[in-house]
Amino acid sequence: MRLYTLGGLLAALASVQPTLGANFTYNDTDFLLDGEPFKIIGGQMDAQRVPWQEWDSRLALARAMGLNTISTYVYWNQIEDQPGQYITNGSNNFAAYIQKAQDADLKVILRVGPFVCGEHEWGGFPAWLNNIDNMTVRSNNPQFLERTESWLNWLGNWLNPLMINNGGPIIMIQVENEYGFYSNDHTYTSALAAQFENAFTGGAVLYTNDGTDGLESGAIPNILAETDGSTTDGPQARAQDGFKGPSMDGEYYITWLDIVGKTHQSFVGDDAKIASIQAELSTALDNNISFNIYMFNGGTNFGFQNGADWGDSTEPVTTSYDYGAPLDESGRPTDIYYALRETLGNYTSDLPDVPDIEPMINISSIDVKPAFYLFDALPTPQTMDTPVNMEQLNQWYGFTLYRYSVSDAVSGLLTPGVAAKDRIIVYVNGERKGVIDSLYPAGSQQNVSLDLNPGDILDLLNENMGRVNFGGVIPYQTKGVIGDVKVGDTVLTGWDVYTLPLESGLDQPSGASTPSNISSIDSPIFYTATFDVPTPGDTFLELPGWTKGVIWVNGNNLGRFWTIGPQQSYFLPGAWLEKTQNVIQILNLEPSGDEGTVSGVTNRTWAVQPDPDAP
Repeated sequence: MRLYTLGGLLAALASVQPTLGANFTYNDTDFLLDGEPFKIIGGQMDAQRVPWQEWDSRLALARAMGLNTISTYVYWNQIEDQPGQYITNGSNNFAAYIQKAQDADLKVILRVGPFVCGEHEWGGFPAWLNNIDNMTVRSNNPQFLERTESWLNWLGNWLNPLMINNGGPIIMIQVENEYGFYSNDHTYTSALAAQFENAFTGGAVLYTNDGTDGLESGAIPNILAETDGSTTDGPQARAQDGFKGPSMDGEYYITWLDIVGKTHQSFVGDDAKIASIQAELSTALDNNISFNIYMFNGGTNFGFQNGADWGDSTEPVTTSYDYGAPLDESGRPTDIYYALRETLGNYTSDLPDVPDIEPMINISSIDVKPAFYLFDALPTPQTMDTPVNMEQLNQWYGFTLYRYSVSDAVSGLLTPGVAAKDRIIVYVNGERKGVIDSLYPAGSQQNVSLDLNPGDILDLLNENMGRVNFGGVIPYQTKGVIGDVKVGDTVLTGWDVYTLPLESGLDQPSGASTPSNISSIDSPIFYTATFDVPTPGDTFLELPGWTKGVIWVNGNNLGRFWTIGPQQSYFLPGAWLEKTQNVIQILNLEPSGDEGTVSGVTNRTWAVQPDPDAP
């Protein structure tokens, strides 16, 4: 992990080598590159959702499909993980990503936000914002604007050498994201735009992106206002509302996102739908309408970086961000890709050949074995009278264990603070008693009744399932057990609290007993194995018969798995594998003793299955 303060940025800038610059601007009808009309034929591939080792291949495939521009969100939370400390290596290395895009003959659109939505953890906001007094995100709030200004200035100092005027490929930068769906505080958006204008120099055009219904609410004076969704409705809305400048569909949707427990979204194999996509994009270009395909390649919400939608309950986004995109999650072309290449090839005179891709690999079986109980590997606890949210514990992601030692007998219905935020597994003396899950609306969640005696140990294992990235509850995204925990009418006071971020898995403690005679009442168990592959390559891991948990391979967090689907296969990049002694670690949150064989497959499975913990 590489950390930079602002003063230490000079070394990182040394690798940025700008060349002679160009000029990018626009008039009432056209984008202009060095004074000549330029249609943006773009697609989105977020740098931070793709292993950096695979950037070259996927960018080359973007150019070979006929794109001339790649867009990417910038996830603030993954770079400034702690206030004033910046992680810029691996898939956070935007300077390298942007340079690789230029090497692939692609222009770049940075979608900076700092709120970006993107079905990403809290829309890209760092969780530590929750710890700042009087903070209200996405508002004309001094505390919020102070932090955005600091972040944008740092980012601009890093990436300004790669702006179009300075010889780089960055032609546009997005301010906020679909703010018109959220509110209409133009004082806030104007203040944010001023920060962008100060932070980013080098000729990139600033713009906003909103749905047609939120166009006026999200627009900022003197900033180009664009729309997403339909390539016809957007230009019509812009003309009707009197907006000038060329039209760009900032998010042209091939399909849609996947939500846990709901049907997988994809038009792969649907010839009629693919033909309609081809026709719409061809018509757009014929009518001088630029676009950004969302997504060209969706990638993966590795680790705990998935976001969540909110209706009347939590709707977590899957680990996969496949999005039914032309390039699938693993970076391989689909039939949509080849159809769009055929269409977009009519609008370029120098379409490259489609590059070869290494084949995916099968792994017939990985003989994982139970190694140790999670509760035998706990860190030193923090002691408090009443539980607090994980952010106050300086923890952003993963799990938090709240432990209560019973001194007086008590019985009744468990009330775990103000709400389940997001999913709580309840144990007494290490035996699972039930689940309380915000996947279900308040009033319809599971009930857990307890009968506790002196000497009993009550454990509440809380999982942050992803902070909400869309809608009115965005400002209220603290996680964990918060407030009074009650059994019946009795408030339980005096808790030991253990932070379990589990970024890279967990080391097996010396002397820990090996689980045996495993059953459905057991507490969480870590399973481990080592395995070899003749030739490292991409694969999808499948875990039939496993209910819920997290997978790590060689310390890399592949993300969450959950039997309820629709995702049943989990992308393992070949770049993370060695020929021998690959270490897999699986946190099995709900052991049963009937877990199936873990394997790697080349053809993935999508399926929705019943929730074994449903109310």
